[in-house]
Amino acid sequence: MITAETIEKIKETARIEEVVGDFVHLKKRGSSLIGNCPFHGEKTPSFHVSVNKGIYKCFGCGVAGDSVRFVMEHEKYSYPEALKFLANKYNIEVEETVESKENIELNSARESLYIVSQFAANFFEDQLWNSADGKAIGLSYFKERGFREDIIKKFNLGYSPDVWDALTLEAEKNGHAVEYLEKTGLSIRNDKGKLYDRFRGRVMFPIHNFTGRVIGFGGRTLKTDKNIPKYVNSPESDIYHKSNVLYGLFHAKKAIRDQDNCYLVEGYVDVLAVHQAYIENVVASSGTSLTIEQIKLIARFTQNVTILYDGDAAGIKASLRGLDMILEEGLNVKVVSFPDGDDPDSYMHKVGAGAFKTYIEEQRQDFILYKANILLADAGKDPIKKAGIIRDIVESIAKIPDNIKASVFIKECSHLLEIEERVLLTELNAIKVAKSKKAAAPQRASSSPSHPDMPPDDLFAEDGPAEATEVATQQISTDILQEQEIVRLLLTFGHELVTFEQVGEMHVGSFIIQNLGDVTFENALCKRIVDYYTAEVENGQLPTINQFLMSEDGEIATLAITLSTSPYSLSENWLNKHQIYVKDESQNIKGAALADFIILKSER
Repeated sequence: MITAETIEKIKETARIEEVVGDFVHLKKRGSSLIGNCPFHGEKTPSFHVSVNKGIYKCFGCGVAGDSVRFVMEHEKYSYPEALKFLANKYNIEVEETVESKENIELNSARESLYIVSQFAANFFEDQLWNSADGKAIGLSYFKERGFREDIIKKFNLGYSPDVWDALTLEAEKNGHAVEYLEKTGLSIRNDKGKLYDRFRGRVMFPIHNFTGRVIGFGGRTLKTDKNIPKYVNSPESDIYHKSNVLYGLFHAKKAIRDQDNCYLVEGYVDVLAVHQAYIENVVASSGTSLTIEQIKLIARFTQNVTILYDGDAAGIKASLRGLDMILEEGLNVKVVSFPDGDDPDSYMHKVGAGAFKTYIEEQRQDFILYKANILLADAGKDPIKKAGIIRDIVESIAKIPDNIKASVFIKECSHLLEIEERVLLTELNAIKVAKSKKAAAPQRASSSPSHPDMPPDDLFAEDGPAEATEVATQQISTDILQEQEIVRLLLTFGHELVTFEQVGEMHVGSFIIQNLGDVTFENALCKRIVDYYTAEVENGQLPTINQFLMSEDGEIATLAITLSTSPYSLSENWLNKHQIYVKDESQNIKGAALADFIILKSER
């Protein structure tokens, strides 16, 4: 168990904007930082980070917490695992006390999958550099492909011996349980119960998760036998879900944020080649067709994606069909195609790093216009084919959520397709109307109430989330809302000194607690907070809001954050332009507290 002193040091050191910023692209807005929520799909940011309070809150799906809670939710870590992650990030030494066997086993099951995966990565890498076969076969292969040693080491590339059970035996010899070798898919059990290695005689590409931990592998055979699959990948496991992973993202995320652009390629070696050209903001879809989850990963860091296509014409047309969903997610898509017969890897090694970088910078073009040119060339002078292509292109434009962008592409395509702009607009509107009707059908069948965290439209609101929340919630009773209001005053103004008639000067928190003796809270969560606050006051301590915002109890932390944050801010225009001064609530704490008591007690 991690000592209380270490936990306190971790929480004091970890900066919320740095921790969240490793996973979410944040932009300044007012006193907050905002970004697209990593916990639910959205195109308009509703995820707010308060640097001053050290907390985050999504006003779309309701998630909230501090740095530790964010790591727990995002990485699916236990509380101790999240603390250790942050301790490692900030180079804090973790002091621990003896933990019970049951807790050790509970916390170590998932960790064991990471540990055995890292062991395998180390084993494969050692084989590549130090074994006779590894150097003669694996290392020679990478060097013959033109990869420098620094690139090979950067991505921890390796070699799996062409032996049935080399890794399995070495892992068992080092005390790793067979159970975890099987769960990660590193070892497979045959019909006779004998264990053997999944990867044999292959060069190995370790796959890292968002935070740099090894979660799986891709293995490429060097044999020419057509009956042997060229690539073998790790199966799905508790730590590896291929649709949620982008190969190279751990190495690329900072560069993607800095360059505000992500290069997307097809395979492992393409990522290596682009890195060798000193371009680090590149990822691959990890041997799968591009998924929505992978697109959303990219969207956390940038709204700009550049696809680096192979030069094969058939492959280009097949890829075109799957890229509309990038547009649908609101990202800007550009395309670079290479000469026929080349891919990013082969072209980079053919022309060199400098010429490669110049080529992709000069050749990229908007996806819609690129698609139009490719399909028109294929249609030739066939009017029927051309009509189908026009409809296909307009359908792609209809997926762009930004109406201004869509109208610009309509204008451009009008010239390119040699068809009147109004005809394209008519088709675009027809597609959008049909799409709206289809989307509205299930909503008419069952209407859902609004989210309680989203306040109503406010006359003084400068800006806020534009998209409607998709989260269905239960209606909250007036009594519970009033109880939450009392809790909000406790947390927000508990330390404020106010002069009350016939009582004199006292802290708002003490005043509220003294007057709650005849009130029974219906909401269990509010009651837990009030009971804790009461116990602290009786012990001569006045709790701070941070004790609740940073609580290990996730429910308490979420409610505290919800009650102390808002997606809206008062516009400066009321004073600057209209000379209207709007009083802040803190200027009349006494009135707010007394009014809430009158309302709460009148309803009992």
